[in-house]
Amino acid sequence: MKNNISQQLFEKAKQYFPGGVNSPVRAFRSVGGVPVFMEKGKGAHVWDADGNEYIDYCGSWGPLILGHANDKVLSAVSKTMQNGTSFGAPTRLENELAELIIGNNRFLEKIRFVSSGTEAVMSAIRLARGFTGRNKILKFEGCYHGHSDSLLVKAGSGLVTFGNTSSAGVPKSFVEETIVVPLNSMQGIEEAFVKFKDQIACIIIEPIPANNGLLLQDRMYLQFLRDTCTKHGTLIIFDEVISGFRIGFEGAAGYYDIKPDIVTYGKIIGGGFPVGAYGASKEIMASISPDGNVYQAGTLSGNPVAMSAGIAQLTECLKPNFYQELEAKTKLLVDGLSEIHTNNFKVFSIGSIFWIAFTEKHHIKAAEEIDAESMRYFKTLFHQLLESGIYLGPSGYEVGFVNEAHTSADIQRTVEVFKESLI
Repeated sequence: MKNNISQQLFEKAKQYFPGGVNSPVRAFRSVGGVPVFMEKGKGAHVWDADGNEYIDYCGSWGPLILGHANDKVLSAVSKTMQNGTSFGAPTRLENELAELIIGNNRFLEKIRFVSSGTEAVMSAIRLARGFTGRNKILKFEGCYHGHSDSLLVKAGSGLVTFGNTSSAGVPKSFVEETIVVPLNSMQGIEEAFVKFKDQIACIIIEPIPANNGLLLQDRMYLQFLRDTCTKHGTLIIFDEVISGFRIGFEGAAGYYDIKPDIVTYGKIIGGGFPVGAYGASKEIMASISPDGNVYQAGTLSGNPVAMSAGIAQLTECLKPNFYQELEAKTKLLVDGLSEIHTNNFKVFSIGSIFWIAFTEKHHIKAAEEIDAESMRYFKTLFHQLLESGIYLGPSGYEVGFVNEAHTSADIQRTVEVFKESLI
């Protein structure tokens, strides 16, 4: 595989950016080697600066559910851009995308567009605190909710703990408002609500945890969290930045048929453009400024280019059998990979999301169940796949995504390359 140009670009990038990148995982620290600098993408394929072609299962970390440079999305964006790219004022496109989302989602009555998943989650936390009048939030070890201060907290040594910051620059006072509990622990939840009675504003969870492996939870556990929040006057936030519109149009909430109080979404609602959203009932959303006293704003919120891309993409997602066909493609891939019996190689999946792991376990529901030593196997596999034209996210903790643009030939080739690399 040629990589001279990527090497040159990376050396130059290190002069401008910390670690030579604008987001840490791109630096290839987990897998070693030089980051691949991408040049273009079309459908399920991407090409790097050296001209190498790959079948892509990263898809910009999930939002490109139609594949790269989808013709309908490009056409909508091009048409919108002829009229301007940003106004800092309302446009009819915001109404159209909101109507498309709310009209096909039982769990939302009003939403607010923002510019990223991190911003959506940060705003949802503030909303939960403002609505309940409480300060403390509860999150789970192994779930990632963006890089806002109160959520960069990892578990301490106890079952229920304030934990420790996972980043320099986060004040201890922020940590002391964030309770961290192990995933899949009912006991931890019960203890937290005894210890912090009437203090917890919200529980936030990825209902399909997919930022630290694919840690699939039982529906019973998610329902337990819903019931516990109802009992204690606490809100439950489903962080669906990854699972939203991926598992189905209603995301994990629809998949499990559990109503969250607040839901957050990411770039998938903008066709891959920088966008996010949070939504809830009319009652809860009435707390948001200018109607209420919970302040949140953004110059690029509801940006017309992102709105038009989102309308085009989500309209396609509403086609008959869209999600069934996407899941069938994923099953074809997962079944093919699951036939490879070597080195405790396993594939976990839900909808069009999959995760490859080197483990003896048939179910992994918590971050501490992932063997850190197994990542050395992924490191080797990653580079073998890269050499053979398969691109995954450069970390063994990251999930992969099947998009509408993947063909049977793409999937067959992928399975063949995996076999060649693993056996």
